[in-house]
Amino acid sequence: MAEKAAATGAAKEPKPANGTPESPYRHSGDAPTAGPLGEERAADLGAAPALEPPALAPAESSPVVPDGDSAPSTESVVAEPGHAAEPQPAPSGSRAGRNLPAALAVGFGLGLSLIAILLFVPKVFIAVAGTAVGVATWEVAKRLREADVLVPRIPLIVGGQAVFWLGWPYGASGVAGAFAGTALVCMVWRLFDHGLRTAPRNFLRDTAITVFTLAWIPLLASFATLLLLEPDGNLRVLTFMILVVCSDVGGYVAGVLFGKHPMVPSISPKKSWEGFCGSLLFCVIGGLLTVTLLLQANSMVGVVLGVGLVVVATVGDLIESQIKRELGIKDMGTLLPGHGGIMDRLDSMLPSAFVSWLVLSTLI
Repeated sequence: MAEKAAATGAAKEPKPANGTPESPYRHSGDAPTAGPLGEERAADLGAAPALEPPALAPAESSPVVPDGDSAPSTESVVAEPGHAAEPQPAPSGSRAGRNLPAALAVGFGLGLSLIAILLFVPKVFIAVAGTAVGVATWEVAKRLREADVLVPRIPLIVGGQAVFWLGWPYGASGVAGAFAGTALVCMVWRLFDHGLRTAPRNFLRDTAITVFTLAWIPLLASFATLLLLEPDGNLRVLTFMILVVCSDVGGYVAGVLFGKHPMVPSISPKKSWEGFCGSLLFCVIGGLLTVTLLLQANSMVGVVLGVGLVVVATVGDLIESQIKRELGIKDMGTLLPGHGGIMDRLDSMLPSAFVSWLVLSTLI
């Protein structure tokens, strides 16, 4: 055998001292990439250590973009070894990250329609708002169930409509009774949704999120119904809606022109302190004009209302931003081009309805 090997010129490879066969890839650049478990196995086989990946250049810092939840995050994403990079949304033509022409067209159309309804047929506003509340509740429930949070959709949506509508004939007592009854029905529904022989899983989490959703959308929206019950209720609703628009426009303009200092980057990297100051300025001016001209009330009421609304409108935006961040989504829905879903337009209006009812009912 030795003579045959010498004749063919084949040199016998040395065997390691530990008796383990040497890896066939030791002297080759074609060694397969190994994961964590493969690396341990390669070490046992005496394989050469894998080359370190080349260092990546640090990503440039992203500028603060103006306020608004429709703007995608500008944070750079680097794929981990062995994982494909997630697809990033294509950049839009607007610095705010939204389809600006579509957003403006939809916004103006909805705004003019609501103004006409409030001025000429104010009771129809309840039907329009109730429909929006139902759609928004459905959007949120759908997103939650996609994240394996089993909110009981039927009692949540139906009961949410009761919370909103019963404020019209029965006032605050109707709202409170419908809220408590709906919360109880949702708890029982979730308790037995798998039958009597199977105990529910994550019952506390699911029912807590269900009651939160019930309070977040139908309960806060019901204060718009309570505002409408006043003799000048249509003007009160119009006032708070104008101020919410002032907050959005002021934040957008100031954010585009001056936004440099992030407000809450851990929740919404798009919001800046400059945008918040713009919202505050526009809201205070809008409050002075609407309260004195539409409601014929003291101008200081307009200042208080403007300051209160810009704070809660901003908080409402941040709350929805955090919820969407935890759910891993960009928008709650796709019904409104350039805006997202119905809930993406109600996030700042819902807490603003409550504060408007509180301030105007107390000071006027």
